[in-house]
Amino acid sequence: MTTDIENPLQGLSPEQVQAIGREFDQLHDEVFEELGDRDAAYIRGIIALHRRLGLLGRVLLLGSSRGPLWLAGTATLSLAKILENMEIGHNVMHGQWDWMNDPVINSSAWDWDSASTAEAWKHSHNYVHHTYTNIRGKDKDLGYEIMRIDPLQKWHPVYLAQPLYNLVLMALFEWGVALHDLDFDAIRAGEKSKSQVKRELKGMAGKAKDQIVKDYVAWPLLSALVMVAAERGAGALDGDKLRSGRRSFRSTLWADVTANIVRNVWAHAIIFCGHFPDQTYTFSQEETSDESRGARYVRQLVGAANIEGGPLFHVISGNLGYQVEHHLYPDMPSTRYGEIAPRVREICERYGLPYNTGPFFRQWGMVQRTIVRLAFPGGKPRPKPGPYRGDEGSRATTPDHDIAPLAASS
Repeated sequence: MTTDIENPLQGLSPEQVQAIGREFDQLHDEVFEELGDRDAAYIRGIIALHRRLGLLGRVLLLGSSRGPLWLAGTATLSLAKILENMEIGHNVMHGQWDWMNDPVINSSAWDWDSASTAEAWKHSHNYVHHTYTNIRGKDKDLGYEIMRIDPLQKWHPVYLAQPLYNLVLMALFEWGVALHDLDFDAIRAGEKSKSQVKRELKGMAGKAKDQIVKDYVAWPLLSALVMVAAERGAGALDGDKLRSGRRSFRSTLWADVTANIVRNVWAHAIIFCGHFPDQTYTFSQEETSDESRGARYVRQLVGAANIEGGPLFHVISGNLGYQVEHHLYPDMPSTRYGEIAPRVREICERYGLPYNTGPFFRQWGMVQRTIVRLAFPGGKPRPKPGPYRGDEGSRATTPDHDIAPLAASS
């Protein structure tokens, strides 16, 4: 590890930066030229798998008053929600599957089971974050405007509480993102009209109502009615039937609360590990003025970090374990990230650029340490990895794509 934190671009000549831009453009075009049935079958298979898991979870939770069924149903529903949020919703709304010209599986038509409206999220995430990645003062996902996660961010006493409200954010991440999408700085500066703010608040309220009714009223009520009917068939007394119904309602309600929290904690962990571990660089606005295409690729490359894992891990993380590749090509189908990762590493090796990667718990630990340390004044950038030196100098894993045909056949 080196202690030099200068922008990696400073070690490249203008000719090298230009060549990097051409190489990454060529890699993008090669992949898009060969997209076809295999890719379409994958996303359709994942959507079908999600629906089956969701249905299975709901069926199991009809008996949620019984401990084993509660546990099995909650776990299955949690997995379904994670798939819907990470591998499906996030990636479809990035436009990764727009090339299919499917009337439903496209970024214009798709919505997700999350508190953020598609319109607000696509603006704050697809446009603002992916355009201005890690540019201080412009990328509003850099600490989500409530956290100090870079020592170059100015300290404020409110950050003393960030280790505590980070725990709240983990559990309520979808709601934190929805509020973040409103962009309070833009509202205060008058950059958003009252009608736009009103429309976005109305959209959030609609998403909140849908989730509350679906998860916290309708499904618990159905479980209660099923239990009452089962008790009636067994000849139970009216009082016993009502008690069983109430118990079933409460247990299904808590199962749905738990599944939503599990989904939120997982999304928070994956996103924070991909953006805020020690290896990632941030940039000043001056450094990125008049940025060339090649320089933009380098900023995206070194501003993100991968998370190592197996096939199942990558699917339930939305393939955001390949955060580096995702930031290079946010519109590329997620299953292709593992395939192009060796090419990306090879480009890094030839041009002396870092390729940020590490195991999940190491990345997560670095993020939590940063959140705690930078809650206090001071702090300095952590040491950055040196240039990628090939497989012997990196712990990056070779992807295993056995999960793709499994999903496509589901």
